[in-house]
Amino acid sequence: MSDLALGQGARRRTAGARRLALGRVLRRVALYLVLVLGALYAAAPFAWMLLTSLKRRSEALADPPTLLPGVWHFDNYAKAWRAAPFERYFINTFFICFCVVVGVVFTTTLAAYAFARMDFYGRNVLFVLFLSTLMIPFETIIIPNFIIIKNLHWLNRYPALIVPWSASVFSVFLLRQFFSQLPQELFDSAELDGAGHLRTLWSIVLPLAKGPLAAVMLFAFLGAWNSLLWPLIVTSSKDIRPIQLGLSVFINEDAQEPQLLMAASAFTIAPIVALYFVAQRQFMAGLASSGLKG
Repeated sequence: MSDLALGQGARRRTAGARRLALGRVLRRVALYLVLVLGALYAAAPFAWMLLTSLKRRSEALADPPTLLPGVWHFDNYAKAWRAAPFERYFINTFFICFCVVVGVVFTTTLAAYAFARMDFYGRNVLFVLFLSTLMIPFETIIIPNFIIIKNLHWLNRYPALIVPWSASVFSVFLLRQFFSQLPQELFDSAELDGAGHLRTLWSIVLPLAKGPLAAVMLFAFLGAWNSLLWPLIVTSSKDIRPIQLGLSVFINEDAQEPQLLMAASAFTIAPIVALYFVAQRQFMAGLASSGLKG
């Protein structure tokens, strides 16, 4: 009887283990299915954009729409490139993005280190005030910012597109979270060796903050690249027009050529997609190490 009971117990345990394993497999399959469906849903507009950019005008305007082009017109990209001064737009945008990224890294690392590791009167209150500015809609400060830029005689000049974005409260918060998590022993050792705050920041903190810095740089680059409303307000010359503003003007001028619009949109977002794939690992590592989760 005891052997029979032991055998039944073993079979029950085996059946239970199989049910648990089957449940885990089903949950994983369901999770991957949801992720695949979400990825397809997110990628569908981009796929439609790329396919439309390779169609003839009649196919792009066809009703009902067609999925695949009858003939693949890769020359649409050359036509779209020649239809507007996109070369100048890209040069302007890369220059603006480079300056903004350098400015954000410089200002945010100093501010984040001060809030995280320097003890001064009113530090927490000042940091809360900094964070509170994130709740102010950009539209409410457009007019004051425009008046400042006008009084500085920066209209239609690069400083109007660079200086206002060379500091980021969110990036200060991101780096401060990481700097606060570093062991105090590192700073004590640096102090014993006679290192000041700038030397500690440069020699100890920044080499450990490559991930968060990559995230900060990517956020700054994306913000500068996608900027549209502010350049529209402070610029009127195409000589310093960034890519998003140039694309919007191109859309208004060539609204009857959807295949060219899609081609222009495709090579406009291509650098962003390439940058994300190159910096994806550092970006995710930066968010994880700073205590933020997506």
